[in-house]
Amino acid sequence: MAFSRPAPLREELARALPDRPFEVVFWDGSTLPATNGTSLTTFRVKSPLALAHALRAPGQLGIGRAYVSGALEPDDIDAAIQVLDQWKPPALDTKAKLKLAAAAVKSTGLMAPPKPPQAELVPQGRRHSIARDKAAVRHHYDVSNEYFATFLDPTMTYSCAIFSRGAKTLEEAQWVKRELVCTKLNLQPGERVLDVGCGWGAFAIHAAKEHGVHVTGITLSEPQAELARQRAKEQGVGDQIDIRVMDWRELQAEPFDAISSIGMVEHVGSGNIDNYALALRNFLKPGGRLLNHGIGRLRWNDPEAGPFSERYVFPDGAPLHVSRILTAVERAGLEPTHVEGFRMDYAETLRHWADNFDKNLDRAIELGGEERVRVWRLYLRTARRGFETGFISVFQVLCTRS
Repeated sequence: MAFSRPAPLREELARALPDRPFEVVFWDGSTLPATNGTSLTTFRVKSPLALAHALRAPGQLGIGRAYVSGALEPDDIDAAIQVLDQWKPPALDTKAKLKLAAAAVKSTGLMAPPKPPQAELVPQGRRHSIARDKAAVRHHYDVSNEYFATFLDPTMTYSCAIFSRGAKTLEEAQWVKRELVCTKLNLQPGERVLDVGCGWGAFAIHAAKEHGVHVTGITLSEPQAELARQRAKEQGVGDQIDIRVMDWRELQAEPFDAISSIGMVEHVGSGNIDNYALALRNFLKPGGRLLNHGIGRLRWNDPEAGPFSERYVFPDGAPLHVSRILTAVERAGLEPTHVEGFRMDYAETLRHWADNFDKNLDRAIELGGEERVRVWRLYLRTARRGFETGFISVFQVLCTRS
């Protein structure tokens, strides 16, 4: 690193990208200015390690590693996301790409290939096996309950809130969502409800308090389960709620009157969705109801998830198209009776979460470390952008078992 100098790369970038709506500031203070006179944002290459990460893993993953490690820093994350989403760089032929790579090598000087940031997870084992799913979920959730409290509402509801029906605050909108699920499921006092992916118990507590039902919730996170049990007891419904740490494939129970699956189906995967739907169908009594609430892709030519999300946010996350969800429930012998989308509601939810997180950054860093906080600041914003631009949506699919 002692011999690193950005000049070769700066000069080659200027030739390769003649139209740039952004500025680049390098670690020696030199700049590559925007070409249109107005920079929409500034990218600060704070260390040659940023280039080394990009060379080791060209594309989204290498840039993501540079950002997470702190070697690359945008002045404004929202503006940077907008630029990268809307700006169309010129097509580069093989010769131009080789020149850029050679210039980057010259600029980094002599250094060993950098290790990926500690916040990165490379899932091991068969995709969507029980063991691998548990590792993936725990990577996302087991940072600590207090960490999630830095951006969620007081009920710790970690799924799309509904603002489009009059709610003004995040807490009100989450209450509306939980009550809407209860209403769609037509919950009656004394009924038994299964909550798949119960999180910190917000829906289970709501359903027990407001509708007098008994809820069995399952999660793969022990810290979630502990807090859910504690909160249920504090809310006076501890005897109505049973929280278990297990995979849906490990559950053995008598049939339920209703099932809620909120924010769970994204983790199931296309290879398991038919089995998932069939398992939920078999957990229902005749006449039972299922409400599946989950993120879905809207474009058929897009991948399930990008490499950054795969390694840092939701390993093995797989948002499916709502048509695939409907096919699965129909194959399982369930009758779809209602489908509703809440795309812009989730965009607004993520706006609230990102604002809350930024207000509590010092506490978040104390709890999760700087790398994880970088991941989450970017994740909350790119996810919101995905909903705003129509890349993804969130759907509630209501079904019944005959």
